[in-house]
Amino acid sequence: MRNCSAFRYEYSGQHSLGYNLNVMAIRELIFEVVEDPECGFRARALGESIFTFGATLEELRTNVKEAVECHFDEGEAFPKLIRLHFVRDEVVSI
Repeated sequence: MRNCSAFRYEYSGQHSLGYNLNVMAIRELIFEVVEDPECGFRARALGESIFTFGATLEELRTNVKEAVECHFDEGEAFPKLIRLHFVRDEVVSI
């Protein structure tokens, strides 16, 4: 069982035939996205070892989906949603 605030879980509960399904399904996986002058955008998943990049936002979205699909094994809890959280640093002089 994963215990990380970057995930939102959904408990599958009891099967209608009486089987106890102790499976947690990840409902949402959050990526922190930052602009990178060398490659466009970098993204890293919070709570998982998933990293990718893209020259454009569209390429980044495609690469994030592919990286998530490659990261999780078949039968493993798979996220239903992927959230891209954009982080931007801004310096204000005083």
